[in-house]
Amino acid sequence: MPVKRLKEFLDDHFVKYVSIIHSQAFTSQEIAASAHIPGKELAKTVMAKVDGEMVMAVLPASYKLVLDLLRNAAGAEHVELATEQEFRDLFPECEVGAMPPFGNLYDMDVFVSESLTEDEKIAFNAGSHTELIRLAFEDYRRLVEPTVAKISSKDAALV
Repeated sequence: MPVKRLKEFLDDHFVKYVSIIHSQAFTSQEIAASAHIPGKELAKTVMAKVDGEMVMAVLPASYKLVLDLLRNAAGAEHVELATEQEFRDLFPECEVGAMPPFGNLYDMDVFVSESLTEDEKIAFNAGSHTELIRLAFEDYRRLVEPTVAKISSKDAALV
């Protein structure tokens, strides 16, 4: 019931949002296509370890996380991608890889790609591979209080 917890949190903070049900999809690009949302507006959550601490990196579905940029944004010495084994138990109510980008609900830091600030609305997995939540980016920023920085690129050569 991951979406229930998320919706209760949004409702408690008087946030207007839309729930979008779509056919089952696993990659962010498949989800964007299935839900008819531009890849740039679909926020994907990438789990990383920053100096050994688990963090969420949130970026457009059509972008790639650049570890050196995340390291710089975090002021860290070491950054690496987390494996599913390392993070799956942190989100017991979510399907693996479908956790919403609300690190504040899981007591972890969140880094958001500055490119997501360019759109008025964002959409993201609601804890399953069949439902998205779409809301105003400013509401997301207010509730999560992420660090916004250049952490991603459309250019795969930078990854």
